[in-house]
Amino acid sequence: MKEELKNQIDLKQGNYGFIKVTDQPVDGISDSQKVQLIRKANALFNEGKFDLAKRIYMTAGYSDGLTRLGDKYAEKNEVLEALKMYVLAHNKRKIEPLVEKMSKVVSVLIKED
Repeated sequence: MKEELKNQIDLKQGNYGFIKVTDQPVDGISDSQKVQLIRKANALFNEGKFDLAKRIYMTAGYSDGLTRLGDKYAEKNEVLEALKMYVLAHNKRKIEPLVEKMSKVVSVLIKED
């Protein structure tokens, strides 16, 4: 069972550009398994183990956890990583300000040429 779940996770974590395609939970996870995964990820998040928490949140499709990770990355000024988390969480309210900020930066860079 664990090996099958690991294989599904690996398949779901394909990479298209800078955004990983894992906005849907892995198929075959029961509600009780999902709750256990999210609890584990929350504990890892609280311990500061963000990369491990991220993998679990992505596996479970837990948008609140992904948004909290995005907030952490935004606090550290890691804008692309924050944007990635917000996109995976489908959090348009958080995505739009970052996209606007990034587009202003690109616009300034283009004008300097």
